Amino acid sequence: MHIDILTIFPQLFEAFRTVGVLGKAVERGLVGLEVHDLRDWADNKWRQLDDEPYGGGAGMVLQAPPVLAAVRQLEQGGSAPPRSLVLGPRGRVFDQAMARELAAEDRIVLLCGRYEGFDERIFDHSRLEEISIGDYVLGGGEVAAMVVVEAVGRLVEGVVGDPDSVIDDSFSFGLLDHPCFTRPAEVEGKAVPEVLLSGNHERIRRWRLQQAVELTVTRRPDLIKKSWARYSDEIRELVRSVAPDLADNAAEESRCT
Repeated sequence: MHIDILTIFPQLFEAFRTVGVLGKAVERGLVGLEVHDLRDWADNKWRQLDDEPYGGGAGMVLQAPPVLAAVRQLEQGGSAPPRSLVLGPRGRVFDQAMARELAAEDRIVLLCGRYEGFDERIFDHSRLEEISIGDYVLGGGEVAAMVVVEAVGRLVEGVVGDPDSVIDDSFSFGLLDHPCFTRPAEVEGKAVPEVLLSGNHERIRRWRLQQAVELTVTRRPDLIKKSWARYSDEIRELVRSVAPDLADNAAEESRCT
């Protein structure tokens, strides 16, 4: 897949696009990641993109014409237009389901905001969708764009060496991931659970699923309600054994929706 990022601070992505799993994916051509300086579309010699808000108030606002020109230029070409997204607080909350959705796209464009945001008319005259990575304030959309790229990129076929590690990740089945252990077998008197040393793959699978359910019930019960409809019968049975009231409520909400 190919990802274009529009930002006034392209230097923030220099290391990001060259290290770790993503860096290897870019190097191997599995993920195309191009970062564009929004100031290249400024229509003045000072490369200024922001101006004071009409009506007064604190901060500066990114102007619509250069932003629209940049997005439209990147949307040209290719067999189909890309999925164009802007990082902002009003959008759909980004989650693993949306990461899978975006990973199925051939091309996406990510627009990073700064200051007080964008002139509202960029939304009136474009196909931009807003997405949010959570309810907190950041200095701009760059870190949020990195989150999206990291989550989406690792789902592209061939990016992660062991496909099972992607399948088993937290949130992939609407559950937190199970606890993990490695050598040494004992740390300050705490031993690795016996089942993991048993060599019995079915027992290990069942234990890990049980642990994932218990962790999710304890720490993220909201995920149980959100994911109930797509749980397998086995997962539902385990949830009922741990938290019957939560299971009943989740089942009822699922029926209502």
